[in-house]
Amino acid sequence: MQLDADPRPETTATASVAPVTRNRLVAVVVTHNRLAQLKTTVRALLASAQNDLAAVLVVDNASDDGTAGWLAAQSDKRLCVLTSRANLGGAGGFETGLRHAVHTLRPDWVVVMDDDARPEQGALAAFHTLDLRGWDGLAAAVRHPDGTICEMNRPTLNPFWHKRLLLRTALGGGRGAFHLGPQDFARTGTRPIDGASFVGLFLSAKIFDAAGYPDGKLFLYGDDAIYTLGLTRAGYRLGFDPSVRFEHDSTTYSTQDRRIKPLWKVYYYHRNLLILYRLATGAFFLPVLMVVLPRWLGRVRHHSGERRAFLRLFGMAIRDGLARRTDVAHSEVLKRAER
Repeated sequence: MQLDADPRPETTATASVAPVTRNRLVAVVVTHNRLAQLKTTVRALLASAQNDLAAVLVVDNASDDGTAGWLAAQSDKRLCVLTSRANLGGAGGFETGLRHAVHTLRPDWVVVMDDDARPEQGALAAFHTLDLRGWDGLAAAVRHPDGTICEMNRPTLNPFWHKRLLLRTALGGGRGAFHLGPQDFARTGTRPIDGASFVGLFLSAKIFDAAGYPDGKLFLYGDDAIYTLGLTRAGYRLGFDPSVRFEHDSTTYSTQDRRIKPLWKVYYYHRNLLILYRLATGAFFLPVLMVVLPRWLGRVRHHSGERRAFLRLFGMAIRDGLARRTDVAHSEVLKRAER
């Protein structure tokens, strides 16, 4: 069955719609030039029973590594493909994918993930056993393939909304003061959280009409934290349940190389963090800004040979982050990254 194209002019879509089921769950996966990882993720999703997962929507962010051909060759009618003619970034991919999924695939819930992340066996069945009354979103427990907790995907509590956490953070608790830790992953039951990543995050389709969609113009970094913190601040309830387990096979980050690579990411990283910090800190934004800006600027020392370009991107990021401006074209960012 041919579906209408996504409202965005740069996308086209093809899909078949599975029969409606109770608590109809649809997965949204965003990919760009990581076909090997995508294959593993799609196969893991489609291994789920149809009453656990009604459809899989893959947003292909202008991949040129054979992704389109492989997706076109798949025969499972639950697989839907949304192809973008330009790379919209992770944020743009999730916004576009969520809009398309909600408008055309009629889910009760959606679950989002990167192309290198996927549910562990039985995770989606476990999700359907939960009592979801009163919850608007649910974050899964995300681990690396070796079983260790994935640092970048730990759900959060905003310390500026919780006095004890704020004190613990101020006293040097670091990320561990406001990110859920091993003790939380070992507990049973669902507990409230304030923010979560877009890996293994289940969202009720009902919230999108009232709360809107993630901001695709953020392009990369922080879009998930900004969106989920915004939901919590608006009164929606997000939970974490460790019985729903995801794997994230991420090899993106290195503790040895402190450079931000490629260089153009300097812009999105710092601009979006400023937007996130304003949302999270409220009245504390100015003093927090005075602390973090010198630290961020100090990263220039890791960029020998490209420091002028780093400072150019950094200055642009601070200007636009303070103004909460997200309409800068990606082509302009790439231009500013030239040495």
